[in-house]
Amino acid sequence: MAEKTRQKTAVVIGAGVGGVATAARLARAGYKVTVLEKNDFTGGRCSLLHHEGYRFDQGPSLLLLPELFKQTFRELGTTLEAEGVELVKCEPNYNIWFQDGERVQMSSDLAVMKHEVEKWEGKDGYERYLQFLGESHRHYELSVEHVLLRNFTTLLSMLRWSFLSRILDLHPFVSIWSRASKYFWTERMRRVFTFGSMYMGMSPFDAPGTYSLLQYTELAEGIWYPIGGFHRVVRALVEVGERMGVVYRLSTGVKRILVDGPGGSARGVVLESGEVVEADVVVNNSDLVYAYSELLPESTYSAALKKREGSCSSISFYWALNGKVPELQAHNIFLAEDYRESFDSIFKKHLIPDQPSFYVNVPSRVDPSAAPEGCESVVVLVPVGHLLDNPAAVSPTHLNGSANGHVNGSIKSASPSSQPGLESSQDPQDWPAMIALARNTILATIKARTGADLAPLIVNEISNSPHTWRSTFNLDKGAILGLSHSFFNVLAFRPSTRARKAHWVDGKLGSGVPERIVQVVVDCFRGEGRDVKGLYFVGASAHPGTGVPIVLAGAKLVAEQILEDEGDDVPWSTGLSGKVVKNAKLDTVEKPDWNWYLAGGIVMVLLVVMLLGSL
Repeated sequence: MAEKTRQKTAVVIGAGVGGVATAARLARAGYKVTVLEKNDFTGGRCSLLHHEGYRFDQGPSLLLLPELFKQTFRELGTTLEAEGVELVKCEPNYNIWFQDGERVQMSSDLAVMKHEVEKWEGKDGYERYLQFLGESHRHYELSVEHVLLRNFTTLLSMLRWSFLSRILDLHPFVSIWSRASKYFWTERMRRVFTFGSMYMGMSPFDAPGTYSLLQYTELAEGIWYPIGGFHRVVRALVEVGERMGVVYRLSTGVKRILVDGPGGSARGVVLESGEVVEADVVVNNSDLVYAYSELLPESTYSAALKKREGSCSSISFYWALNGKVPELQAHNIFLAEDYRESFDSIFKKHLIPDQPSFYVNVPSRVDPSAAPEGCESVVVLVPVGHLLDNPAAVSPTHLNGSANGHVNGSIKSASPSSQPGLESSQDPQDWPAMIALARNTILATIKARTGADLAPLIVNEISNSPHTWRSTFNLDKGAILGLSHSFFNVLAFRPSTRARKAHWVDGKLGSGVPERIVQVVVDCFRGEGRDVKGLYFVGASAHPGTGVPIVLAGAKLVAEQILEDEGDDVPWSTGLSGKVVKNAKLDTVEKPDWNWYLAGGIVMVLLVVMLLGSL
């Protein structure tokens, strides 16, 4: 009798979205998978907070790029609907509130957008809006085809003609603000169509124009919300994985990754308890910079990673209200009057802006189960600079309190005149006061612009700061969206999904763009010698980048890379495709014959010339 083939094993560090999706995919490919999570819950930042019948999304609260979610479940042999995930469309997408009392409504309804755009941009503004959608559509489709669903393991990966021939169409070397300014001629509408760069943790004045795809998907595909909270999607992935044999071990921290020899092959992990868990493959879903610095031997590469630009952090409030706030929709944006200055404070000075732009989510407006009857759950996200220091001591995981702990003053009045804003690098013990100051500013802004007085309604408050993001989720610098997404921090310049061995060039040219260029060039000649065998990275700081749908795309790339390296079949390469069966007669694509249009144009020109000649 033939000997039974040994089942291959994989261990996944972290039960964030990327970890649970990769685990389910590997299990479907026949691997015995164990997921290790330091917290007592799954989802990472995509998790829930609760308080006496109130439910809050700790991180993401709107579902974008729905096709990437559908693809994930389809390739796991199921669907969102079959797993009990109910998505509801949020209409309108947002209300955007300005300091002068005006409000702009964003919607996937063209009739609504025609009214909103023409109100500020005039009749021809709507045509420019459609042109903006056309450009953003190209950014979206090209990014999905050539970036999100392809791996960039070396510089040679960027030299594919299919990618290079379209790279200028993605506008990666100009900012979102510059591209929006071409189509929108008022300052108000330029702000409306650029604030989405906050999703990438970047300023619209620095974020590549490519990322207009984010607002395109909102406008073309809508904003969706899973009933039960965003974690409902994660729970479904966990359940799919468990049916396939994935084992989840919560409250189980990892101390280090076991690697044979100096950067040889990964063979498992050592837990905080001292237990050794061996595996053929190790997938890291904890913060990438943290993993290179804390779970692997210190190296010149880990030191270089810690110096790279990070995304922003946030102060986030989770308010339980004992009443309704009809003035607020499910999604609300409050933009700072000093728009550019507020982003400069965050990304250049690493401060809490005096006049922050912020996001307010009221999940109970679309999902009544988020709060007791007659009440509301409210989440406020205030982007702030990431931490500049890395002290070992951190503040408590969460700060809980009642509505009565007001601190007099405002962010501006508490700031030194020589440097507006509050420094995010102050001692951790100062953060409760900084949170209270931000809290007062937010409540005053909401009341002034909408008329809704939330303060008397707050019966419980939970808050997160950069320090709690770091302590709870091991996020380097407390950066909630991982590494920055500037051009030289993406594609082949972003940390690879395969673990990279350090090289003597690391750190020789500082930590900026020249070093990254040299690294990717040198790595082309290192071949497989640059990789730590059997160790892979998935998540916000690895390729293709941050955001739940983007990380899901990354999980697909990593799982397929592992199977390719191990010589195993990719089970989802065949089977359910989800494609529509087309009718040969009705659905055959026939492109216009442009030669006839050209010939017609020439004839028209000749007729005009003849007519003019006869006059």
